[in-house]
Amino acid sequence: MNYIYKVNLNFSSLMSKTTIKFKKLLYNLKEAIAGNEQDFTKGSMRRAIFLLAVPMVIEMIMEAIFAVVDIFFVAQLGADAIATVGITESLITIVYAIAVGLSMATTAMVSRRIGEKDKKGAGRAAFQSIITGIIVSLIIAIPGILFAEDLLRLMGSSENMYSNMSGYTSIMLGGNIVIMLLFIINAIYRSAGDAAISMRILIIANLLNIVLDPILIFGLGPIPAFGIMGAAIATNIGRGLAVLYQFYLLFNGRKRVQLTSYNIRIHVATIRQLLKLSLGGIGQHLIATSSWIGLVRIISVFGSEALAGYTIAIRVIIFSLLPAWGISNAAATLVGQNLGANQPERAAKSVWSVGKVNIVYMGIIGVILFLIPSSILHVFTDDLAIITSGISSLRIISLGFIFYGLGMVMVQALNGAGDTVTPTWINLFSFWLLEIPLAYLMAIQFNIGETGVYYAIIIAETAMALSAVWFFRLGKWKLEVV
Repeated sequence: MNYIYKVNLNFSSLMSKTTIKFKKLLYNLKEAIAGNEQDFTKGSMRRAIFLLAVPMVIEMIMEAIFAVVDIFFVAQLGADAIATVGITESLITIVYAIAVGLSMATTAMVSRRIGEKDKKGAGRAAFQSIITGIIVSLIIAIPGILFAEDLLRLMGSSENMYSNMSGYTSIMLGGNIVIMLLFIINAIYRSAGDAAISMRILIIANLLNIVLDPILIFGLGPIPAFGIMGAAIATNIGRGLAVLYQFYLLFNGRKRVQLTSYNIRIHVATIRQLLKLSLGGIGQHLIATSSWIGLVRIISVFGSEALAGYTIAIRVIIFSLLPAWGISNAAATLVGQNLGANQPERAAKSVWSVGKVNIVYMGIIGVILFLIPSSILHVFTDDLAIITSGISSLRIISLGFIFYGLGMVMVQALNGAGDTVTPTWINLFSFWLLEIPLAYLMAIQFNIGETGVYYAIIIAETAMALSAVWFFRLGKWKLEVV
């Protein structure tokens, strides 16, 4: 009887502790989604990571859904339509590169000001970032609209693609301002610790896109079928309305960063500092993303089916990677705010903690993509040639997911500290000096085919991760002045 009593007592104690932990988890989850104001420069590190990472991961999932929803509906229009989306996305990556580069500078400056408890300075940095993004997006939009057909032809598309489907490319490049502002303003909220706002904005944009995509692509009642152009129109409407909501919150919200009459003015010193930081961020992402243009050009040699399979596979991979980027963004915010609060060791500890989380996540996703690629690809198409190419892409690229996860965190940590130059050199080596030449040699010179490109991706991403870890361990980022 005594033994049974002890067993029951231990079981009751275990259940009580489990219940307490579960209630604590639910409470923190509610706090993360609600976005209540928190001070991430003190208190539990695990809780800080959780509160930042949850909304950031959901935000990145929403961003990934944009890509997956579009390709799901466009896939029903055939291989040329899928390939057109793929080539356009490779061109749009330049827009993403600039947007993310500006976002990095915004994150470094705003998070540092928040850590210093300087809300006016945070608002000033936010406005200068927005103005810069608008100017850059207009410079890209004009040639994008005028030369869409020429760009598709230059990228090796078929006559049907550049003659009949260039409208998609024109609309996407012409409307790049919504991409630019969505990234920059969401970075403002994330770096201030208001990640839940960024999450909600992306949810709104996605719901609009999901509803509008099939209507505008295939038509409904009096609304004509725009075909592939409908996907571009739907995406821009969804993102555009989300940007309007962002501005409403910036001017009328009651969050850490607000735009007031004090902020809405040109501040030359802040712009100069922003551009200095942005150049490194833009440079590293231009290097990384322009390498994808080179990879698409190499794969296009093997035909529309190979390119379509790669395009779908990359959308699936992006869907998998973006939550990891969300986790990595938590590291950037924590580094910036803790350096602003003069706590470099807490900043370093937060990065290693986030890195462990990302490695586990990416490892699980890598196993899933390796084991069931066919089932995933069948969601998008029944074309066996496209599926065969996509399977090869998913299986090979997923082998390096653990390294991708660690590398993301280390690079974002450096950027969050304001050191955007070091990741630029890392990317230059990994992608231009290693990935592109290796992909060309393996795929074309050694006659391995498109699989040679996929192996080159693994090698380049692994080199990037190991280099980033080495530079982070040196600790020079702790001395950055932003």
